[in-house]
Amino acid sequence: MPSSEAAVPVRLLRARRWVRLGQVAMWGALAAGPAALVIMTASSETAPVIQKTPVPHQARSADPSGLAELFVALWLRSDSRSEQSGDERRLRAMAPGVDLPEPREGAQLSVDRVVAVHSAQLSDGAWSVTVAVQSGEQVRYFAVPLVASGDSGSGAFVVAAAPARMPGPQAMRAPGSAYGVPVPEGSELASTASEFLTAYLTGVGEKDRYLAPGVRLAPLDAPRYERVEVEQVSTDDAAVKGPVPKNGTVARVQVRVRAVDAEADWPLVYSLRMSARDGRWEIASVDTGPKPVGHTRARGANVDRSAVLGAGRPLRAAGGVR
Repeated sequence: MPSSEAAVPVRLLRARRWVRLGQVAMWGALAAGPAALVIMTASSETAPVIQKTPVPHQARSADPSGLAELFVALWLRSDSRSEQSGDERRLRAMAPGVDLPEPREGAQLSVDRVVAVHSAQLSDGAWSVTVAVQSGEQVRYFAVPLVASGDSGSGAFVVAAAPARMPGPQAMRAPGSAYGVPVPEGSELASTASEFLTAYLTGVGEKDRYLAPGVRLAPLDAPRYERVEVEQVSTDDAAVKGPVPKNGTVARVQVRVRAVDAEADWPLVYSLRMSARDGRWEIASVDTGPKPVGHTRARGANVDRSAVLGAGRPLRAAGGVR
């Protein structure tokens, strides 16, 4: 046999031996853990290095409404002829270079309340905040220009110029209510809504018996109202005025009440989401805002009983709770 033909089996044996050794090393690396496998792979082949370009963080400017309120309160009480007081120094720190008023001799301006009613970010770092000032029976409005100082996300602002006197907000027509269907007094829907609110606002009676299963309602803080007079119950669907419909039917009801305590008669309005179950109505949720005309709702939808009343939207009675 020629020498070249005899050398072929030897090379094949050597190749098989290296394959077996590689398999043994691989299984050993797997048994040793992921770290050994990574080391083994890195020794045989160099992985390409991927460089990640950091994404610049865009900080959002904080709303400077509080600073505008403080500035206007100090500015209205300031006097350009006297800049030695602590209020003047604070004013100059937040508004350097801004002109100060010159009050008349003997005049003294009283400021009862200062509230920011609107804020708008005009451009990068520039803001305009409208502030309402109440002095006795008079209410005036000022627009305050502010600019972010340094880092726009640090919350540091400076007043760029003296405020501008602005007109107050124009009277707007209130949107129509979607609760346009009166619910007859004595009906199951009206009785349940009335009895629930009476028990809840006065603390007399068991309010939990009116709640849907799984719904929890945080009690009002004491003292509560002495009595509750239900003035009107209305709904957005005439179909729920009559007998209690099938299980799972949802009714949205608005209840106008007059809660009475030792201080006053308080007109309160509650929007209730009620669900039908086993021939009676139950309270599924309490909403604090009105539902405007055009708001759509699903008929016969199942009630989400995972929501907890009083969470997220605190149930509070206007004018204090008794």
